[in-house]
Amino acid sequence: MAVQPSETARSRAGSNGKRPSTAGSRSSGGSEYTARHLSVLEGLEAVRKRPGMYIGSTDSRGLMHCLWEIIDNSVDEALGGHCHHILVILHADGSVEVRDDGRGIPVDVEPKTGLTGVEVVFTKLHAGGKFGGGSYTASGGLHGVGASVVNALSARLDVQVDRGGSIHAMSFRRGEPGVFADPESIDPDSEFTPYLDSSGLRVVGKVKRGVTGSRVRYWADRQIFLKDAAFSYDELVTRARQTTYLVPGLEIVLRDERGLPGTPGEESPVEERFLHEGGIGEFVDFLATDPQVTDVWRLEGTGHFKETVPVLDAQGHMAPTEVERECAVDVAMRWGTGYDTELRSFVNIIATPKGGTHVTGFEQAMLKTFRGVISENARKLKFNEKNDKIEKDDVLEGLTAVVTVRLAEPQFEGQTKEVLGTNAVRAIVARVIERELTAQLNSAGRAEKAQSALVLEKVVGAMRTRVTARQHRETQRRKNALETSSLPTKLKDCRSEDVDRSELFIVEGDSALGTANFARDSEFQALLPIRGKILNVQKASIADMLKNAECGAIIQVIGAGSGRTFELPAARYGKIILMTDADVDGAHIRTLLLTLFFRYMRPLVEAGRVYAAVPPLHRVEVIGSGRQKNEMIYTYSEQELHTLLADLKKRGRSWKENIQRYKGLGEMDADQLAETTMDPRRRTLRRVRMADLAVAEKVFNLLMGNDVAPRKDFIVEGAAQLDRERIDI
Repeated sequence: MAVQPSETARSRAGSNGKRPSTAGSRSSGGSEYTARHLSVLEGLEAVRKRPGMYIGSTDSRGLMHCLWEIIDNSVDEALGGHCHHILVILHADGSVEVRDDGRGIPVDVEPKTGLTGVEVVFTKLHAGGKFGGGSYTASGGLHGVGASVVNALSARLDVQVDRGGSIHAMSFRRGEPGVFADPESIDPDSEFTPYLDSSGLRVVGKVKRGVTGSRVRYWADRQIFLKDAAFSYDELVTRARQTTYLVPGLEIVLRDERGLPGTPGEESPVEERFLHEGGIGEFVDFLATDPQVTDVWRLEGTGHFKETVPVLDAQGHMAPTEVERECAVDVAMRWGTGYDTELRSFVNIIATPKGGTHVTGFEQAMLKTFRGVISENARKLKFNEKNDKIEKDDVLEGLTAVVTVRLAEPQFEGQTKEVLGTNAVRAIVARVIERELTAQLNSAGRAEKAQSALVLEKVVGAMRTRVTARQHRETQRRKNALETSSLPTKLKDCRSEDVDRSELFIVEGDSALGTANFARDSEFQALLPIRGKILNVQKASIADMLKNAECGAIIQVIGAGSGRTFELPAARYGKIILMTDADVDGAHIRTLLLTLFFRYMRPLVEAGRVYAAVPPLHRVEVIGSGRQKNEMIYTYSEQELHTLLADLKKRGRSWKENIQRYKGLGEMDADQLAETTMDPRRRTLRRVRMADLAVAEKVFNLLMGNDVAPRKDFIVEGAAQLDRERIDI
């Protein structure tokens, strides 16, 4: 067995700081460690000592980052038009393999190092084909450390290259090139013999002339990574889908052979294919979940900039040289009826989740353009330029966008490439977006003109919602005894200021309010009555919602704003309880209220702070035996009533006929309402949960949206399941 590189590094310097002549003997052949590998292992040893500097962490996130580095090398070939198919295999033995049909890693000797191209790529930090040699005009990798870092952090790495009619192969152990003795199967623990005098690619087979590609298979080193670090198939699926949107025509195939419990391939190997010809326009359609206000708009353009970079001259020295770069900008965007923003940004094919100069330029140009166009149409939009001001959040509300830029040698903040730092990109993106978006908003086409008008109205409406919400927050804080309250007069507020304890009951009708006012505990229970059925906000505009007295009162009383400006910590009550009648109309009102909360106060639902009260349907008066008083028993469904009556009959108990069926909360007296519906010690509440946002959005669109045909089909299909006896006639 070979001495581990970590042990080699520790033995490389003695107590006196001098380098010994040998690094220890190797059991594979008794040979001593040779000087030719010192520079290689010293460079890669830095990676092993400080892996977080290169891959972020040594947990599953870092493990996945290593895989992205290898996959991105293949995708870079696709960006150049040389690769059309990538296969990623998660093997059952814990290894992962990436295959592509690109040009293949160069196998000839690199003159400066005297090493083959394969060995340079996998053992030399800051070496590769992405430093300006013309191999890649735009790529995801740019530091030249991806493949070598993965190699350094792998217990074993095997690479095969199809080039020139031959299959070339090379193996590494923790960054050191050599040969594994695999008697029966490929194993990272097989006996390893390092190269001593010189390294070389082995020719292990032949391929047809013109066939090229690379195959990399590696085993992550468990000396480096945490024991529970594992490859995530779901993350792979997300990344593969995302990449095929960014590189139209590229096919990525994922195969999981691990058979892990809880994964799609638990019972047998699973394989998924991803291929998208529509590019980022199709990506936006995939990401958007709300009904559309506009079609997908594509904004494209290019710009040039100059930067000074160190370049190797003919003598091998680094000389500052001014070079001209081209930056291509491609943005796909669409607005929907919702208020959430989904913005994805990419540099070449690398996702930049924390943004960077390209996102800054995009947002600045969006804000500037909309301010200008809205100012030109102020009269039509009823926009007061003196008092009103459009902000970034107003423009981004309901926007789904994919922002991509492509340029050579982009500057990232760190090897994890989460933030783009090339400063010149900001101005280029801003110019392209401002020019193209202004043309789109001012387009004379009939369809484009109509969509532009809708977007401008949406942005102005978002601004008004934000201003109104801010005014509400400023005036809706709990008032002390010396202040006057601006809350609605019909609100019956509670005395407690403890938000965690306080409850707001939204009550259907003034009649129920009168009973509930006597049934409540005014210390912590507040009441707000609404008149009948509120506005269906799924169909109505933001402006109509704000004008509606009932919707406005609910938002004002809760006191946390609405839409994008909603602030959960500012909510005045810990529980919001919808208390409606136990009939069809009551269910409809509850649905309308839930629609309001889902669209404009969603964080309350996500936090589990919205509830539905459960009033009883029946009251059964059981006749007491002897001198015992009659007993009142409440049931909450027809089935529960029949079960109760059967049990009473079995026990020989009798009850008064004409069992009371409650059709409304107003039919109860205060004691009955408190006992059954409001007293925390006895009541039942149903918490409204939202486990799946996409499914919830689909259900609300189906039940409350503008499209009638799907709702009609839903009603017709479910008609047979309806219990007609539950309908009050």
